Amino acid sequence: MSRLEQFKSLLAPTTEHPLGLEIKKARGSYLYDVNGKRYLDLVAGVSAVSVGHANSRVRRAVNRQMRKHSHVMVYGEFIQEVVLSYAKKLTDSLEPELSNIYLVNSGTEAVEGALKLAKAVTGRTQIIAAKQAYHGNTYGSLSLMDYKERINPFRPLLPGIGHITFNEDRELESITSETAAVILETIQGGAGFIEPKNGYLKKVKARCEEVGALLILDEIQPGFGRTGELFAYRHYGITPDILVIGKGMAGGLPIGAFVSSKENMSLLGYKPRLGHITTFGGNPVIAAAALATLEEIENKKYQSKAIQHEALIRASLKHPFIKEIRGKGLMLALILKDPEIANHLVIEGMKEGVILFWLLYEKRAVRITPPLSISEKELKKGCATILSVLDRYAC
Repeated sequence: MSRLEQFKSLLAPTTEHPLGLEIKKARGSYLYDVNGKRYLDLVAGVSAVSVGHANSRVRRAVNRQMRKHSHVMVYGEFIQEVVLSYAKKLTDSLEPELSNIYLVNSGTEAVEGALKLAKAVTGRTQIIAAKQAYHGNTYGSLSLMDYKERINPFRPLLPGIGHITFNEDRELESITSETAAVILETIQGGAGFIEPKNGYLKKVKARCEEVGALLILDEIQPGFGRTGELFAYRHYGITPDILVIGKGMAGGLPIGAFVSSKENMSLLGYKPRLGHITTFGGNPVIAAAALATLEEIENKKYQSKAIQHEALIRASLKHPFIKEIRGKGLMLALILKDPEIANHLVIEGMKEGVILFWLLYEKRAVRITPPLSISEKELKKGCATILSVLDRYAC
């Protein structure tokens, strides 16, 4: 049985047609397959490998912690130095309202925790999400989705979910005194990397304050320097009541967190007791990786480099088939003329040694979310390959 056959036989699928690339190693901005072919990675594990593959600072931090201990107890019971160090460094980097962190295993678990926290704080049950939102695939996160093809097989889902259209001011009246929280992606990911416009997030925040609801911002994709700020909400002049983070947080290792005020988060300890609990959340090895990742982002000034790289990409990728480039920093989506061209670019790009990927809802979109550590030379190479692939489609 070939490796691909084993892959399809032993591992549960997510699609009928996986890319099926067999990876031997990864370094910096490159993946290497078992035949020694090198691929420039413009996806970064869907924004997760923020500081490059096998980053030396992250590897050293993980190795140091492994020599001390790995898992010793479920979250919230034992004091572990590296976990405290990370919590302090991260919260010191945030606004005073975001002073307390709950470390979990993934972005979707962080969303689950945030929803529970909002209900505990407000005593309400209604949650408002955006149409074409994507917050994960566990039950609460899935319930926030309005994509019937994906949610119908798993009904009944969490009750009390309403939906509004992102960037549509007139629908904010749907947020009422019965609303526990509004949850939004700061920049909508699966919908096509759509940014808030015309002060939209400020208007949502004001409406939430008016009716006593909380604002949850999902920064799982745009967080940790990817948009040119440590977190994207800073571009828009607001601070969420609950911040949800993950993906690029630990240099490619599995992690997530939700962050709020100490007053809010204290409710998880008694309203009810064990209001959220996790075995591996706050794992010290993962926390060491997260601390090293945050240090690397800050020391290498990757936020400002993301803005410079965005300008390079926008200047380089001009082609009749590219209708627009959406997003900010190194969270960009090429919007192609039609889905067929998008598919061609992803498949043929891989054959030419460049990793690209699709988005969930916008079928014309191709993701460009490379490691923040990518060089100007590497980006130019990637852009040249993209243009070459599109030119060949035109022929």
